[in-house]
Amino acid sequence: MSKKLANEDSIRTETAPKKNLREAIVEELKFLAGLILFIFVFFNFVFGHYKIPSESMQPTLEVGDHLYVSKFSYGFSKHSLILGMRKLPFLKDGRIFAKMPKRGDVIVFRNPKSELVMIKRLVGLPGDKIQTKQGRLYVNDVLVERVLEDEFSYREHRGFVAQVAKYKEQVPNEKDAHWIYERSDFDRLDERGPYIIPQDKFFFMGDNRDNSEDSRAPGGPGFVPFDHLIGRAKYMVFSTKRCKTEDGLRCPGRRFFLKM
Repeated sequence: MSKKLANEDSIRTETAPKKNLREAIVEELKFLAGLILFIFVFFNFVFGHYKIPSESMQPTLEVGDHLYVSKFSYGFSKHSLILGMRKLPFLKDGRIFAKMPKRGDVIVFRNPKSELVMIKRLVGLPGDKIQTKQGRLYVNDVLVERVLEDEFSYREHRGFVAQVAKYKEQVPNEKDAHWIYERSDFDRLDERGPYIIPQDKFFFMGDNRDNSEDSRAPGGPGFVPFDHLIGRAKYMVFSTKRCKTEDGLRCPGRRFFLKM
């Protein structure tokens, strides 16, 4: 019995039609087209990949960190699209499947003034009153408490040495507290506002409070429209930049697979 089955299998193998070169090429092209379509859909509508270029979100994000950003967290707009597709003439302003972000979210958005992609922490929702006085953040006239954790110096990626105080802070309705840096409470952005956030606009600040061109800064994005939001930072996957260990200077350790 086993010999007969073996012979039958041999016959089927020998008589199976062989693919010619044209059929093999067509099959490979179909596979590549499916792969390209998957990548196109994934990076347009599921997750975006971004690299951090500056210290403005320290200590939450360091220079060289690579992020995955959830594009479906707040719905979709033309600014969610990659490869300059947002400029297609038939695309309109607005947002579909819109979901309101929360204070404290770390969000990637497009600067409505410069068109550059930025990442900051959301501190002001539509209707909020935001102000900084002597370096302290007020949301709707309520002081946001902060707790001092440490004071130290570190070398910025541009080569300068910065001395900062590290605080733990939690804005209203934020699920978990986050860390911020302050160089002093009398810097150029420490006396700003009050700002009343318009409808469908948002107000952002960097966690490195005195080193962030955020919504407080004259050259910053100002009030950011809802349809300019790209997505919420979800995972810091890995970092490509390493600082050099120096006496008296803080150097972040290796960073990979951190949930935001």
